[in-house]
Amino acid sequence: MQAYVVWWILAAVLVGVELTSGTFYLLVYGLAAAADVFVGKAANERNVKTLDLSDRKVVMFATHGLVPGDLNGLTQPALALSAPNVADVDGDGLLTIDEILALRLNADWVVLSACNTATGDGAGAEAVSGLGRAFFYAGTRALLVSNWPVETTSARALTTDLFRRQADDAALSRAQALRQAMLGLIDGPGVVDSRANRTLFSYAHPIFWAPFSLVGDGG
Repeated sequence: MQAYVVWWILAAVLVGVELTSGTFYLLVYGLAAAADVFVGKAANERNVKTLDLSDRKVVMFATHGLVPGDLNGLTQPALALSAPNVADVDGDGLLTIDEILALRLNADWVVLSACNTATGDGAGAEAVSGLGRAFFYAGTRALLVSNWPVETTSARALTTDLFRRQADDAALSRAQALRQAMLGLIDGPGVVDSRANRTLFSYAHPIFWAPFSLVGDGG
């Protein structure tokens, strides 16, 4: 059975590609030749709402989570997308809970990467709780969220390794894949200066691998 991915990056969006070990890890940041990537103006509400997401097994957002009060008139948690005056579309540039509830998902994962919406108290908790509930009601089985702003290259390495492991081993659970990806980051080479052939710094520190939490079905 084919499984598909959609990736929304703040001001970048939508990647669709088969979930296979040969192509999946290349999709990150639009590296997969087979992927549909929507960047800048295309990262807008209209594309989110009109795309058929029912056959996408992973839906990824790398953007900011907002809570009531962050913006004037914002009364519910939301994800930030491209501003309507930039994208030349209707709307307010926000994907709110009500709009998430209207999506039709059948996803194994919704990934909220590079947005610190899973903080343990205060407004962050409200964001992940509200947004998470909305995505669950819309049809996802699990969320991968970050507890604080993540470092780009380590987040990319962990996320791609996680899904590569699941693509290589269909029996691997989401929780196991995340754990193995974290250990892989800890034990990996880190950032290496190829010219000097030396490690500049390691990814073993928790700041690089610990932000991510699995919410929902870990199977």
